[in-house]
Amino acid sequence: MSAYQRLEALGITLPSAPKPIANFETHVRAGNLLFLSGQGPLDAEGRLRKGKVGAEIPVERAYEDARLTGINLIAVMHDVLGDLGRVRRVVKLLGMVNAAPDFADHPAVINGCSDLMIEVFGEAGRHARSAVGMGSLPNQITVEIEAVIEVAD
Repeated sequence: MSAYQRLEALGITLPSAPKPIANFETHVRAGNLLFLSGQGPLDAEGRLRKGKVGAEIPVERAYEDARLTGINLIAVMHDVLGDLGRVRRVVKLLGMVNAAPDFADHPAVINGCSDLMIEVFGEAGRHARSAVGMGSLPNQITVEIEAVIEVAD
């Protein structure tokens, strides 16, 4: 099953690739590696999901925000590569959580993105990962995730 067929089976329609919010590129390619800049939980209506995880935002909602962020990362992959079939492997994710000082379940939040990558890319979606807490994130978004992808020419 292709990544597009898996997305369809999951009921996911890829949005347009989000635009950068500052002076940077959404991606840089170096050889067969594609480095994706951090994306956040931007929904289909163009709204950012905001809040402090572990305070007003529960883990379950933040998991969904990380999944939404993963959809935005896949949208960038599609935009850059023109075909998700060119994704050989999701190599690494760095997940950042806008967390309350005493919050300790960062991995459970970033699992929202990790689970999606495996659902969409199968074994090629399994990756190395870091999940860390931050005192704040741009625009007070709940999560920001960046990725390194191995691509075929």
